[in-house]
Amino acid sequence: MMLQSRLFTKTLKSFPKDEEAINAKMLIRGGFIRKMSAGVYAQLPLGLRVLDKINRIIREEMNAIGGQEMLMQALVAKEYWEKSKRWHTDVAYEFKSPFGEEFALGWTHEEVVTAIATHFINSYKDLPLSVYQIQTKYRAEPRAKNGLLRGREFMMKDLYSFHSSKESLDDFYQQVIKAYQKILKRVGLKALVTEASGGAFTKEYTHEFQVLAPAGEDVVFYCKQCDFAQNKEIAHVQKGNICPLCGGEIGSSPAIEVANVFKLGTRYSEAFNLTYTDKDGNRQPVIMGSYGIGPTRIMATLVEVHNDEKGIIWPESVAPYQIHLLELKSKNGALKLNAKKIYKDLKDSGIEVLFDDRDVSAGEKFADADLLGIPWRAVISEKSGAKIELKKRDSKEAKLVGLQELQKLTNN
Repeated sequence: MMLQSRLFTKTLKSFPKDEEAINAKMLIRGGFIRKMSAGVYAQLPLGLRVLDKINRIIREEMNAIGGQEMLMQALVAKEYWEKSKRWHTDVAYEFKSPFGEEFALGWTHEEVVTAIATHFINSYKDLPLSVYQIQTKYRAEPRAKNGLLRGREFMMKDLYSFHSSKESLDDFYQQVIKAYQKILKRVGLKALVTEASGGAFTKEYTHEFQVLAPAGEDVVFYCKQCDFAQNKEIAHVQKGNICPLCGGEIGSSPAIEVANVFKLGTRYSEAFNLTYTDKDGNRQPVIMGSYGIGPTRIMATLVEVHNDEKGIIWPESVAPYQIHLLELKSKNGALKLNAKKIYKDLKDSGIEVLFDDRDVSAGEKFADADLLGIPWRAVISEKSGAKIELKKRDSKEAKLVGLQELQKLTNN
């Protein structure tokens, strides 16, 4: 696991002055991320541990519905964008290489995945199929703000599905909605499945997964009794209205979009001549769907909704470590040896532990523990004696436990 004295990063004494968003303030101060330029952040060791856990949960749920993971290129040649008429868009970083070739950094991958699929989909027997990737996306965001919530470089999990019928697409669309609900519940977020505009692709509603939070840039109207929710852009209800489904009261709130699902139809398959032979031997365009969920946006949203005045409160499923073990300064040599033994025993039992072995004051250790937000704080001191003082990050109460009880509690 990790000795805090050897950790690559250190906490800052105060919040960064050039950031307004809670997620940016706390993640930067805690040493999870580092701002490198407007809308561009480096994921540091603690932050990457959180991100890896979010991605693991996403992979498990995508694999469970038959998604196959792949990785597409970030450097997308002009020819792909031209086929879909999306060359020269406002959000793309477009440039010419030293060899005269023109590219855009991948801000989305419908074009690429459709071009690839033309080599492998030929018959109705090949369908349905779904593939996904977890990759960095690049968007020329003119108003990069709110930390990881609105960036120019960010991580995205994008899933694409291929079908021979609208019914097959509709069925998979609902499977993805359920999978996304599982993902968000597992990471510790409560999200509303919100009806949104279909844009130029479809007359049907698409769906966004919105987390109610003051930092949100969207506004959602939702029923306080049932699952009805609509984005302000398409809402036909207002705050205080009666819900059209159950008669409950409609409320409204700012919200953060953490995921979306979209029926693409045949726009991209027609642009790239992606067809299949049906049972009657006729060529038909493949019907497609696109489904995105943002790991870095989830990370930011978790901080926005799980915090207090002292710092972050990570849900256990995504916390960088399970236990923050603190050894308080003492002249008692036996205490130091006991702390090292407990650290080793926790590691050997498979528990993720960050051991604060630094030669600093108890106050600094407690403050850093609250800021970093690891679920369990375990303190070894002269006061605790042969026991360990254990406290959950979101609790005011601490209790003395033995090593076996500590292992049992944190392994549940």
